[in-house]
Amino acid sequence: QVQLVESGGGSVQAGGSLRLSCAASGYTYTPRCMGWFRQGSGKEREGVALIYFRDGTPYYVDSVKGRFTISQDNAKNTMYLQMNSLKPEDTAVYYCVVEKIGYCSWFPNGVNYWGQGTQVTVSS
Repeated sequence: QVQLVESGGGSVQAGGSLRLSCAASGYTYTPRCMGWFRQGSGKEREGVALIYFRDGTPYYVDSVKGRFTISQDNAKNTMYLQMNSLKPEDTAVYYCVVEKIGYCSWFPNGVNYWGQGTQVTVSS
């Protein structure tokens, strides 16, 4: 049974930082990519950061480049998202994901497994 357990969400003021963690277990294939998606109120779910599983190469959506850093610790089966210089528009539920075999997609239809989500709220 696949489990993706996120932690680290919370409320911060604009300009602050948060670090999300995702403990992953139970998946039976080596994904091409894992990552983080988010969904703000009234918005579609979107990918914000992906990481190429085999060598850790990161990819970011333009709106978070230079502010967010995705990383992984394969020995601990844990993935992280360091979020700095947070903005009110970053407010959303953040989801840890494992993509389908061969996928490295910014779109939800590329995702095979989702975590339960963790709320991030940034106040101005």
